[in-house]
Amino acid sequence: MEMKSKTDMKRYGLSGSFFAEADDGNDLTVSRVISQEKGMYRLVSAQGEKNGEVSGKFHYDVHTRSDYPAVGDFVMADWNEHGGNAVIHHILPRKSCFIRKAAGDTKQEQVVAANIDIVFLCMSLNNDFNLRRLERYLSVAWESGSTPVIILTKSDLCKDPESRLLEVSVAAAGVDILMTSSLEESSCEQLYPYLTEGKTAAFIGSSGVGKSTLINCLLGENRLHTNGLRNDDKGRHTTTHRELILLPEGGMVIDTPGMRELGMWDAGEGIDRTFADIEELAQECRFRDCTHSGEPGCAVQKALESGELSIDRLHSYQKLKKENRYMEDREGYMDEKKRKFKNIAKINRKK
Repeated sequence: MEMKSKTDMKRYGLSGSFFAEADDGNDLTVSRVISQEKGMYRLVSAQGEKNGEVSGKFHYDVHTRSDYPAVGDFVMADWNEHGGNAVIHHILPRKSCFIRKAAGDTKQEQVVAANIDIVFLCMSLNNDFNLRRLERYLSVAWESGSTPVIILTKSDLCKDPESRLLEVSVAAAGVDILMTSSLEESSCEQLYPYLTEGKTAAFIGSSGVGKSTLINCLLGENRLHTNGLRNDDKGRHTTTHRELILLPEGGMVIDTPGMRELGMWDAGEGIDRTFADIEELAQECRFRDCTHSGEPGCAVQKALESGELSIDRLHSYQKLKKENRYMEDREGYMDEKKRKFKNIAKINRKK
């Protein structure tokens, strides 16, 4: 009888603290969620790939949407080698988690991707270019526990890409910025240094910015469906579900559907890091509770007058702060946050 070769789970990012957590799973098999759609999961383990579903007890114990497995999660499952779907019993603690407020729902959060090392924030350089949207994405990315990298796509459709690059570098100080063109297949080679074996990167951005095109380039084949732009320069939805893909040269990528909105879900520290320039200016204000709206000795207003700070960037900062405060003020929010993410900091300290 021919023996099936085992999957090398180290290539799928299974290492370090995950091994220790998995040892407590008794007869359960450590697996990673590689896709999810309508309550069904595709899992990969040392035994190969298999469809999976959560156990009845798991479903009963769930409090919110983010308690369910997400693409990128490591889970403990009964592999059910005698037939049928694998049964997921629990999720291993996440080392990072990209979360947004669920679209159209002010009371639920949505896990976009879990256990990611890099977030590729993709924005095209055509008429869909929007610095304010980028600041929002960057705030959530910093909060996730992963490292953001900005990819400016479709530079061939921009009359002055260098000017755009300068704008982005000011808005995203200290963040790596890559520029790609759909006319130059070699431009995707800039991503390789971030995609070493065992590392996971998620592609985040609006519809039509070229996420699937970049992934196809990394794969060396047109595996993911792509579409052109609409007449208004906006993108069409092509990716309909999240999927983790193992690259032939090492590393993994998660393709995600385009987002028409990215609501804040406790991104306070991420906002502070994205707007570190404004946070530093605020420390120089005469009053600790300065609102930066006309008080004497306001360093932020002084920076506006001198041109050091743009009014649009200040308004973006204030808008995101206000939106984030609304989420934090929800009844029971902080207890919920501590319950969900108390393990992330502990895991990151072990890395």
